[in-house]
Amino acid sequence: MKKLPLAQLGPRESAPGVVNFGVLLPWVSATGGNRLFVKIIHTHDQFIQAVQPLAFELQHRVDADYGDFWSVMVDFNAAHDPQPGSRFGSPGRYVYRFELHNPHAGVLDWIIDPFAREYAIGKLSAFTLGYTPYIWGPAEADWKTPALRDLIIYELNLAEFGGSLQGAIDRLDYLADLGVNALSVMPVSNVALEVDWGYLPLGYFGVDERFGRRDDFQRCVDAAHQRGLAVIVDAVYGHTGEDFPYADLYRRLQYRENPFMGPFAKDYFGVSTDFNRTLTRDFFYSVNLHWLETYHIDGFRYDCVPNYWDGPVGAGYANLVFHTYQYVKNAITSLARFDAPEGPRLIQIAEQLEAPEQILEQSYSNATWQNASFGAAGACAHSAAGAVENLGQRLGAFGYIEQATQNGETLLKAPLQYIENHDHSRFLCEFGLRQRDRNPLFAEGDRAHWYRLQPYLIALLAAKGIPMLWQGQEFGENYFLPEDGFGRVLLLRPLRWDYFYDTAGKSLVALTRKLVNLRKDCAELRYGNHYFHNDYARYLSRGLLLFQRETAAALSLVAVNFTDVEQRVPFVFTRAGNYREQLHGQDNFVTGEGQERWLTIPSNYGCIWRGS
Repeated sequence: MKKLPLAQLGPRESAPGVVNFGVLLPWVSATGGNRLFVKIIHTHDQFIQAVQPLAFELQHRVDADYGDFWSVMVDFNAAHDPQPGSRFGSPGRYVYRFELHNPHAGVLDWIIDPFAREYAIGKLSAFTLGYTPYIWGPAEADWKTPALRDLIIYELNLAEFGGSLQGAIDRLDYLADLGVNALSVMPVSNVALEVDWGYLPLGYFGVDERFGRRDDFQRCVDAAHQRGLAVIVDAVYGHTGEDFPYADLYRRLQYRENPFMGPFAKDYFGVSTDFNRTLTRDFFYSVNLHWLETYHIDGFRYDCVPNYWDGPVGAGYANLVFHTYQYVKNAITSLARFDAPEGPRLIQIAEQLEAPEQILEQSYSNATWQNASFGAAGACAHSAAGAVENLGQRLGAFGYIEQATQNGETLLKAPLQYIENHDHSRFLCEFGLRQRDRNPLFAEGDRAHWYRLQPYLIALLAAKGIPMLWQGQEFGENYFLPEDGFGRVLLLRPLRWDYFYDTAGKSLVALTRKLVNLRKDCAELRYGNHYFHNDYARYLSRGLLLFQRETAAALSLVAVNFTDVEQRVPFVFTRAGNYREQLHGQDNFVTGEGQERWLTIPSNYGCIWRGS
């Protein structure tokens, strides 16, 4: 893979008031009778009936690597708009689109620029005349991406979490105080709708206008880093929205083949991208580098990996994450935030739910989503047979490698652990729903059962792997989410921050803070060995889950009780020591190696005994 010539693509202001436009349109040539225009209008004028956009014709040449290339220079100092009241030529934000005149298909208007750096409402690209690059804060030079084993991730949807980038910035202090150290941000790339999860992108090289401008996101990343929070962005590369320019234009041209889109691996959702095409591979590789360099992000969460997973030596996913890693490794001087003794700390998380163990073994991904723990927790909430045992194994990351050596390089590996994420209803819904107007779309989990979340939070934040919280989970957000239909993605579910103040919210937030900080303080909870006490008669049959995390220096015993009854059970400690209970501190003791003690585990709660 190689980086596209981005200095020649999209709109770039080469001198004050002079903007160069460039776009790659393979198989669309001037010799075939095509003519391409860019239509530009100042945003102040775009809804004024008397002012229409000005059109400028692009010239054609052939790029040696990618084929047909179109470009034009527009001098806003000289190109005057005769229309009365027009702001054309004034500094500020402009919207634009391409229009292709084809001898067979006619005039094809409303073509988005695939290399735009800014976006506007609907199918419009944008740029700012007189744009001033963002100046990063002085602390950015010292920022270091956290080590993989230290990650505690908080997933969020900007529109729901804070309403905008500024709203998210305003709550970064809250997240830092909560104790998490990495934000996994749902897609911020350009989409067609104002309310949308963002998984059908139209533009990849910038931030969608519904969230703000590019400098708004840079300011958000800067502010997050200042508070010790890494930023991971959701990357959707296996499929696009139908109006993505390389899908839309060639469909309207009625070409039998497409230089960018097409069947590849699995074809879930949207219009599939074809990684057998050089342009496709280099495009998404260039998107990665652009976000690393321009926005200073710390990594990627790759959506729907089955759409472009064609094996460990294929052209698709494995190829992309390998080359992205190698780029960071070779550019470590300029990307110093990733520099570490164990190797580059670039975060690359796969959403490969079909084979998560395989993706860690066979690619340069260092983390993966996996729904096994999520599913086991749900089964446990419904008292399914064998569910506690299954959950115990899943929380121990059973079947996942901890590191892999590829091409002489050793990468640390870990699965994500979660019981909530954006794809599913809140875990509270497992304990009963409340209906509103008998419409299942607006059902909610019954917050009267908030206390039943506690043992799951304790087990999750002490588990092996990388724990992830979904926005508002820490104060008992209770939205129901349909399994399919437009009600999943086209309904805004803003966080009910008032939950933070009620009894349930205050109790859950306090527990979450305690657990997160305990994990940060105790090395064994982050990367220690995991031993699941799989004793059916003593523990599992009684709805109890016990596991221990240990290093040479310390041991923590985690015991959770999923039942409504306080329970007292025997336990044999394998290591002598002074054990102090970390959650309520009321059951401390000294024990010898091999000595049996009776432990009291509160109902719908748990204990963590730490010995040293």
